[in-house]
Amino acid sequence: MDFKENAKKYYQDCLDNLMSLIKINSVYDESSSSEASPFGKGVQNCFTFLKDLAIKDGFKVDECDGYCLEISYGNGPLISVFAHTDVVPATGKWKYDPFTPTLEGKVLFGRGTSDDKGPLMASYYAFKMLKDLSLIKNYRVTLVIGGNEESGSRCLEHYYNVLNKPYPIYGFTPDGDFPLIYGEKGIMNYQFDIDLNLPFVEYIEGGIAFNSVIDKANCLIVPSYLDASFEGEVKQYCLDNHLKYELKDNLLTFFGKSFHGSKPQEGINAGLHLISFLGHHFKNETLINVANYYLDGLGKGINFDYSSPLLKENTFNVGLVSYKDDVLSLTVNFRYGETCPLDNLESRVDPLNIGKVTILSNSHYLLFDPNSPFIKTLENVYVSTTGDRETKSMTIGGGTYAKETKNTVAFGSHFPTKIDNIHEPNEKIDLEDLFSSIAIYAKGIYELAKLALGE
Repeated sequence: MDFKENAKKYYQDCLDNLMSLIKINSVYDESSSSEASPFGKGVQNCFTFLKDLAIKDGFKVDECDGYCLEISYGNGPLISVFAHTDVVPATGKWKYDPFTPTLEGKVLFGRGTSDDKGPLMASYYAFKMLKDLSLIKNYRVTLVIGGNEESGSRCLEHYYNVLNKPYPIYGFTPDGDFPLIYGEKGIMNYQFDIDLNLPFVEYIEGGIAFNSVIDKANCLIVPSYLDASFEGEVKQYCLDNHLKYELKDNLLTFFGKSFHGSKPQEGINAGLHLISFLGHHFKNETLINVANYYLDGLGKGINFDYSSPLLKENTFNVGLVSYKDDVLSLTVNFRYGETCPLDNLESRVDPLNIGKVTILSNSHYLLFDPNSPFIKTLENVYVSTTGDRETKSMTIGGGTYAKETKNTVAFGSHFPTKIDNIHEPNEKIDLEDLFSSIAIYAKGIYELAKLALGE
């Protein structure tokens, strides 16, 4: 079966429907959430669009109480694909409107093009191709589309724990890298609160998501503390640390560089730098210490720069900062490997005992045997479809739906050497990659089904 050749007839429909999907702003919206739309109108509108498409194409659809959309076909051993419609907020400076899909040559720009609406549509057309070719025999396929992957994965929690849906024999999520990801770090979120009287500021605020580096942070300075040296010191600090700033009246704003929370060292955290500047300018040792804890992103500031054999180094991303009512609060996204010690964690992440640590959530690490038939099957699919024998499977610091289910790995859709700007401004996807994924995913599902059936 020539999956690449058969995929060509779906290219235009895939692109057209992806562009329609990108036009829907599906950032989590608590203000429009309801019992029927727990993640807001944007996510629900995506579900409605995909439901109508799937019904038209002859699939069975379950709306899953508004938490997920399940598209299915066939009967027998279950092979599942897990994708998501929700996207991170479109912060920063974009060359095009993030919710107006824009083609520049053979590259499509827009929020969600790569994470995860593009891979979702490639997976959908892989399903459709298998169905149209009558290749779904003696097994069942489900495309489970979640609405809350970027902010907690309550979608799959409801799918499994409330609706009691079955786990797949084999599955993948198109929300990582090719060839595939066989291991993911543990991810813990915790809140770090420090009782602190700061007479020189009214408030501090920064960040929009725990898993993104803060690219903008504000503080309102008490006017009487704005002396003649203030702006000069702000300017010099920002020059030294590759930031931009804005000072309007007594509102100070720092602009950093957003990046995915799994690699905070690649971004520039505006919130931490704002805290650091305030600490140095107003000679507040607690602020200086808090900033020093986390500015490097790898735990060196708290002597917890631990590295595991397979999943590698710890990372600490401060995704939210705020100061109000005499409490400075940081929300920290901590990612760790398979041998990282977690005993006495509160003292490990606050070695100077300057605050209170509250653990908000903890998702343990995921690790598959890289030589198992499951992993080798998907690797062979990638190699036989692309011809790429050089790129090796990997472990990552990011977390995917693979942790929320069973017998599942992240399989693409990011191709080696490509830059997709995931969680950053100007997110994009190469059309060549989008279309190649259709064939890869169709063959992946087909080969996993054969493995499950013992063929």
